[in-house]
Amino acid sequence: MRILIWGAGAIGGTLGAYLIRAGHDILFVDVVEEHVAKINQAGLQITGPVDAFTVGAAALLPDQLGEKYPIILLCTKAQHTEAAAETLVNFLADDGYVMSVQNGLNELIIREIVGSERTLGAFINFSADYHEPGKILFGGRGAVVVGELNGAITTRLKEIGAAFRDFEEDTIITENIWGYLWGKEAYGAMLFVSALTNEAIADALADPKYRDLYIRAAQEILEVAAQIGVEARGFNGFEPAAFAAKDSDGITRSLNTLIAFNRRSAKTHSGIWRDLAVRKRRTEVIMYEPILAEGEKIGLDLPLTRRWIEMIREIEDGKRPQALSNLDELKA
Repeated sequence: MRILIWGAGAIGGTLGAYLIRAGHDILFVDVVEEHVAKINQAGLQITGPVDAFTVGAAALLPDQLGEKYPIILLCTKAQHTEAAAETLVNFLADDGYVMSVQNGLNELIIREIVGSERTLGAFINFSADYHEPGKILFGGRGAVVVGELNGAITTRLKEIGAAFRDFEEDTIITENIWGYLWGKEAYGAMLFVSALTNEAIADALADPKYRDLYIRAAQEILEVAAQIGVEARGFNGFEPAAFAAKDSDGITRSLNTLIAFNRRSAKTHSGIWRDLAVRKRRTEVIMYEPILAEGEKIGLDLPLTRRWIEMIREIEDGKRPQALSNLDELKA
């Protein structure tokens, strides 16, 4: 398949390297000049316990693009979605589509720019990190799901699903992509709370002192999903139904499975933590704004969600350190 991958970082770089190795025609676009130059000079290197290989690849800066593409995989951070979509629409074929391969509900933004009929969704939970120009750590495998926004199982969906299986052989083609995306939002809330500290994901979820905090963070998101008629779907041990039903035994089983899943990954901390602690840049916390807006619309207050979002932004602004004391404050 001929595919333009917009964003050659952790998600786009890992996925694209596998697609190239499988024989697909891939072009990367990225805004980091050093990364683009390194890819063109030496290829894209995948490291880590899952796989280790280098593929020859082509990469451009956005202003170097000229052709139009039938498929564009948008793989940027959530906060860059709108700007990226407004640029890439100029390079999308009239009968082409954009697939969001990101964290968040970015399909809501993309469809407003390129049109609903030209937008597909994807859910991903594999572990990867951009480490340096031309080098991506692939830390651990995880669920990959693709779907049409309207739930239809179309020819184009089957085709891109088959291509994704060149990366993850267990890729799921679903009629409920929104369910997976909302499920990830609930799990992601727990990761954001963990990023208020310097704890690894598995250690954070295993700490009995703060377990109720992580549980409640997920439940607030799931309450919004339920109110708007979304059936949140589970993945890799996360079971939204148990959290939503406040089934203590089911929640315990789910958390224990998530802890085991994360302990197997070479990526010990979330990308959120890495943005704050290592790269010293803004996180993807903006992806919770649509959820806050939905909560307001239906009369649901989300006090815990609002507070941890405020605390993340305080860390971004250098006004708060990452520390376990943040969780004590959040509980209070």
